[in-house]
Amino acid sequence: MSAIRTMPAAFLGHGSPMNALDRNRFTAAWRGFGASVPRPRAILAVSAHWYVNATAVTAMASPRTIHDFYGFPQALFDVRYPAPGLPELAGEIAELVKPDHVGADVDGWGIDHGTWSVLVHAFPDADIPVVQLSIDARRPPEWHLALGARLAPLRERGVLVVGSGNVVHNLRAIDWKRPEGAFDWARRFDERARELMLERPHDIPSLASHPDFRLAVPSPDHFLPLLYLAGLASAAARPADVLVDGYAYGSLSMTAYTLGAHCPQATADRDGAAPLATDFPPDQANV
Repeated sequence: MSAIRTMPAAFLGHGSPMNALDRNRFTAAWRGFGASVPRPRAILAVSAHWYVNATAVTAMASPRTIHDFYGFPQALFDVRYPAPGLPELAGEIAELVKPDHVGADVDGWGIDHGTWSVLVHAFPDADIPVVQLSIDARRPPEWHLALGARLAPLRERGVLVVGSGNVVHNLRAIDWKRPEGAFDWARRFDERARELMLERPHDIPSLASHPDFRLAVPSPDHFLPLLYLAGLASAAARPADVLVDGYAYGSLSMTAYTLGAHCPQATADRDGAAPLATDFPPDQANV
């Protein structure tokens, strides 16, 4: 019997939910990543959109598709991602994170758009079990980094860990005149994050003291999924790789990172590419 290959991992900058329907260089990178990895036993998703005062994992056999947004076209609400769950994975995770407690959510959550908007591209057949891990809002960045590292044994068990958020995510600062541009502060913060992910991922929590942190991360929900990949990279004693990069409307970073993957780099494929989907309703504040 052949040896089990260590499963790659990723952090994907998901941007607007409309990317679920659109085709652009970012969604192409997500598709390339999905096509490049061995078939996972399951996907463990850490989404910006399950940000609660608890550590929990979904433990239902058939998680529902959650449309946790408003003001978008009906076609987006019609999207379903009917992947099965894997209830036994909740128990494995609970053992790995001891002495911290992780609850098993059997009916409260499901698969939110931070997860399915990227998985519809990476794994369009929706035939791989998906389990979500909540982001515990009570915990500091260092705790999330450490938790990511403690999840490392899952990679040896065929589990693909995917964080989904945005390194820079400030919807209140959006500039509609910069569809693919970035404010100086957004670029500085994103570039510093890149330096750390490529050289010293264990230092990612130090970004909390960066002078542009409060503008780039007005709320930690979209930033913290990055720390799970950084933790996995630290546990593996190897840096992450950039999958694709870019900006949207001044205040969003679409940068994505992988760990242990061998997939086409999309960072240079900008000329002639379809524009990024960044349609947000005017009052949307937590997409």
